[in-house]
Amino acid sequence: MKQPKVSIVIRTKNEERWIGHCLQRIHNQKYKNYEIVLVDSQSEDRTVSKAKRHKIDKSVILSDYRPGYAINEGIKVSSGELIVILSAHCLPVDDNWLSELINEINSDNNLAGVYGKQLPMDFSSDEDKRDLLIVFGDDPRIQEKDSFFHNANSVIRKSIWNQIPFDNEVNNIEDRLWAQDILKRGFKIKYTPKAPVYHYHGIHQSGSIKRLAGVTRVIESLSKSYKAGLIDPSQMEICLVIPIKGKPLKFGGISQLEHASTSILSSKFVNRFFVATDSEYTADMAKELGFSVARIRDESLSKPTTGIEEVQYWHLMTLEEEFKYYPDVIVHAEITFPYRPPNLIDDLITSFSTSGADTVLPAKVEFSWAWQHLEDSHLVRLDEGDVPRKFKKSLLLGSHGLGCVSHVEVLRKQTLVGERVHLIPVDNHLNFIEVRTQEQADYYFSKIKMNK
Repeated sequence: MKQPKVSIVIRTKNEERWIGHCLQRIHNQKYKNYEIVLVDSQSEDRTVSKAKRHKIDKSVILSDYRPGYAINEGIKVSSGELIVILSAHCLPVDDNWLSELINEINSDNNLAGVYGKQLPMDFSSDEDKRDLLIVFGDDPRIQEKDSFFHNANSVIRKSIWNQIPFDNEVNNIEDRLWAQDILKRGFKIKYTPKAPVYHYHGIHQSGSIKRLAGVTRVIESLSKSYKAGLIDPSQMEICLVIPIKGKPLKFGGISQLEHASTSILSSKFVNRFFVATDSEYTADMAKELGFSVARIRDESLSKPTTGIEEVQYWHLMTLEEEFKYYPDVIVHAEITFPYRPPNLIDDLITSFSTSGADTVLPAKVEFSWAWQHLEDSHLVRLDEGDVPRKFKKSLLLGSHGLGCVSHVEVLRKQTLVGERVHLIPVDNHLNFIEVRTQEQADYYFSKIKMNK
C-alpha cells in the first residue's frame, strides 16, 4: 500500500539548542514519504542554518509571530495530504513515531486530527513533569465533545484544514480553538499514547513547590511505562578549546600543553580539540600533539585587559563563519591545571547532558569563613559562621579553567557562563592547583608527583 505524502511543519524561534536533535530523530523514522517545512520567526541564533545542515525541504521566514498564523503559512507551501505539526523542542521517542501518527489518523475517515503523548525530559522541572504525566496518559481516547488538542505533537488532514484553518490572530490556544470548530462540524479528534515525544516544558503554571515535588514523585512511581528523556552526549557536536597566550611553561621538563593533553585528549565525548593561540610556536606544538588550530589569533586578543570570554567568542565566530563548523557545545579548558583528573571532562559533559543546564563547572567544596567585598568597602558574610562542619552548608567555588561546558548560544553572548549553572563538587583539592609561573611549576613538580 502506498504511503501518503506527509508534510512536517516545524515552528521555530531561537531553537538552536533543539532543532538538530529534532531533525535527526525525524530522519531516523521508518516512515520515509515526508517533507519538512521549517517556519521560522526571525531567530536571532543559528536555528535556520543548523536546520539546513540537517536537511529541510522548505522554509518560511516570518516577521510577525502568531502560532496559528505560523502553522497556516507552513501548510500553504506544503504538498502533503497529511500535515504533522511538531514543536522544534519536541523529540520523537523512537523511529515508529511518524508511522504511528499516520496509522492513527488513517484508522477513521472522520478523524480531523490526532495528537500524541508528551513525556518530560530527565531535567524537566517537577512542575513540568507533573503536568505532562497527568495530561498525557496511557489510554487512547476519541473526543467528540472535548476540544482539548495539543498541536506540539499532532497530525491533521490537509483537506479539512482547507475548510477550517487555524486562527491567524490569537497569541495562544490556537489548537483548542481549531478543535472547537472541528467538533462543531461533526468531525472527531483522537489522543494516542502510541506516538510519544519528549517535551522539556509543561503546559500549566506551578503551585506550591513542596507539594509539587511530592505529587511528581507519586506520579513518576505510578507511571510504570514512563521513562524520562535524556540527550546522549554522543549525539552532540562537542568542541573543546584551550586558549594559550605565548609559549607554554615547562612542567617537569615538558610543556604544560603536553601535560594537559593527557587528561583532555582522553575524552570520549569531545569531537574536536582546538588551541586558540597567538604563538606560531605553540600552534606547531599543538598540532603535533593532536590539537587543531583554526588560525593564529590577533594580537589585540592578547592584551592584559582581554578576557577569556572575548577569546572564546572570537574563536567560535572563526569556526562558524570562516570554517563553517558549527558545534553544539563548547568546552573551555586551560593548561594551567597540571593535576586535572583524566575523567573530569567527560564527567562534566555527562552532567551537562542530563541536567539541562546552560553551563556546567567543577567546584571546590569549602567550609571556610568567607566574605564578599562590596564597592563601598562593606563586607557581606557568605558562610553560615561558626557552625560545626557536619551541620554547616558548604560553599562551592567554581573553576572554569579546570573545565567549563556551555551551549554555544551562551558563548555567542560573549560570556562563558549562562543563566542556569550546574556545579559538580570535586573533593580532591589537588585538582584545583593552578600553575601560572615557572617558579610555581618547579615547586609543585618537586613536591607533588603526577598520578600516572
